[in-house]
Amino acid sequence: MDCSHIQFCADKSKVDLYQLLSLFQLAAFWAKDRTVEDLEIAIANSDPAIGVWDGEQLIGFARATSDGIYRAAIWDVVVDPSYQGEGLGRKLVETVLAHPRLSRVERVYLMTTHQQKFYERIGFEYNSTTTMVLHNTNPTLVGTNLTPMPQELNTVAS
Repeated sequence: MDCSHIQFCADKSKVDLYQLLSLFQLAAFWAKDRTVEDLEIAIANSDPAIGVWDGEQLIGFARATSDGIYRAAIWDVVVDPSYQGEGLGRKLVETVLAHPRLSRVERVYLMTTHQQKFYERIGFEYNSTTTMVLHNTNPTLVGTNLTPMPQELNTVAS
């Protein structure tokens, strides 16, 4: 397949959320239950968010979050199955890594279920020492079992 006309775009305002939702439903078992409203929030809080386009069709996507210097995480890497095997996934991840928000970051993390070999070819290494997860089943109750914040930290100095 000739991919010379494929465009990568870091302008997250250009991402068509309905096309992205369709792409996830087609190619990402881990994202089949997402909604347009939730995608809008995730993308708004991500930088960069990279879309891959074949004309007007969104055929790939990835996003990242980062503090800009110490840590970053890459999320939601997806390429339309009919475009896989052409090097677009690798270029997509490399585009995210080269973005100014990530290019100086000390450690970049990602999670994958079945694509370890793909990411190893890009330079990622298996890491069993830093993976923990909180399954937030009720977001309104997060932190309710925590010790209350001391009063002196809970007020704004006037």
